[in-house]
Amino acid sequence: MSGVHIRIVCVSLAFAFLRTAAPAQSAGPEVVGYVFPRDAALQPGQIEPSRLTRINYAFANIADGRLVTGYARDAENFASLAALRKQNPKLKILVSAGGWLWSTNFSDVALTAGSRKIFIDSTMDFLARYDLDGLDVDWEYPGMEGAGHLFRPEDKENFTALMKELRARFGLESAKTGRRLYLTMAAGASKEFLQHTEMKKVQKYVDSVNLMTYDFVNPASDPATGHDAPLYANPAAPLLVSADDTVRTFLGAGVPAAKLYLGIPFYGRVWSDVADINHGLFQPGKQAAESWATYQVVATKMLDKAHSDQGFERYWDAKAGVPWIYNAKERTFVTYEDPESITGKCNYVLEHRLGGVMFWEYTNDPGGSLLGAIDAALHKSPDAPHTAKNNHGR
Repeated sequence: MSGVHIRIVCVSLAFAFLRTAAPAQSAGPEVVGYVFPRDAALQPGQIEPSRLTRINYAFANIADGRLVTGYARDAENFASLAALRKQNPKLKILVSAGGWLWSTNFSDVALTAGSRKIFIDSTMDFLARYDLDGLDVDWEYPGMEGAGHLFRPEDKENFTALMKELRARFGLESAKTGRRLYLTMAAGASKEFLQHTEMKKVQKYVDSVNLMTYDFVNPASDPATGHDAPLYANPAAPLLVSADDTVRTFLGAGVPAAKLYLGIPFYGRVWSDVADINHGLFQPGKQAAESWATYQVVATKMLDKAHSDQGFERYWDAKAGVPWIYNAKERTFVTYEDPESITGKCNYVLEHRLGGVMFWEYTNDPGGSLLGAIDAALHKSPDAPHTAKNNHGR
C-alpha cells in the first residue's frame, strides 16, 4: 500500500471517530465498576474481571491544567488492573478524572482552546503511560458549584467543546494505532444538571453517560428518611425522585438509550432517632454518627443474624422497588441496595434497552453478592447467587 493510500485510510478512520461515538459492540449490556482504592494497593484476586466489561479507576486529579495521578500507589494499581486483561481480554480500563472533591479545576481546563489542548495533551500522555483504554470525565458539575468548586455560566458550552475535542483527539490516535479509546462521563441525576449542559450535543462524543442514580437523599441534608436510589418514585416520599424519572429525562434531552448506564450504589445511608412509624420510612430523623455504610457492613453487621442480632428487620417498598432496614429498639433507619433490588434494576435496563449498569464502588462488596446479582440478571448466569426474598411487603 502506498503512503498516499495509508494516509487516506487513516484520515477516513479519523473522521469516522470524529463525527460521533457509536456505542461499542458487546455481547450484552455493559457492566462498569468504579474502583476507588485511595492510598491502598489493589491485592491479587481482589477484582474479579470476568463479570466486568469496564473498570473506571477513581480518581485522577488535575494540576496546572494537566491530568495527574491522585494517589501515591496509582501507577502500581494501574499495572495490576492492566494485568486483569489476561483473564478477560475484553476488559477495558479507564481512568476517571475529577469526582466530588477533585472537580475544582475543570472550569479552568475547559475555558479556552489553549487550556483544553493542554489538558488533552496530558490525557494522551497519561493513557499511554499507564496502558489505559480511555477517560471517564467526572466533572461535578458544569455550571454548578459542586463541593465549592469554581464554576462559570460558560461551562455549559465549554463542557461540550472539551468533550468534542477529546473525541477528536481520541479518533486521531485510534486511527493511528487501531486501538479504540473510550470517552465516558458521569452525569448528575437531576434536571439541574441537564439545564447546565448540552447533552444532546455532548452525547455524540461519548461512549456512555453513567447516570449517578443514587444519593437522592442524604441524612446530612434531608430531615426525613427515604431511599438513596429508588427505581421508581413512591408517591408517599417527601422527594419524588427516582432512577426511572432520571432515565426518562435524559432520553427527553436527546441521549440515546444505548448510551445510558444506570448507576447502582454498593452502600447505604443511615438516620438515627427515627420513630417507629411505617417502620421508619419517610419519617423525621437525624444524621447518624456513622451515616454511611458499605454493603458489607449492612449485610454482615446489621442483617446477618447468624453472627450478630442487632435488631434490624428488612422491609420492601414495592412502589419504589428497593428495600430498607429498621431497628425499632435503636430507632435507626438504613436505606441500601440488595440482590433483589439490583435484579429489578437490571431487568429495567433490559426492558428499556439501556447500555448497561455502573456501580459505585467495587470494594464496598468484597463478597461479590451484588456484582453476582448484576451478572445473573443481565447475563442469566446459572451459578450466580440466589436473590433473597423480602421479609415484609408494602
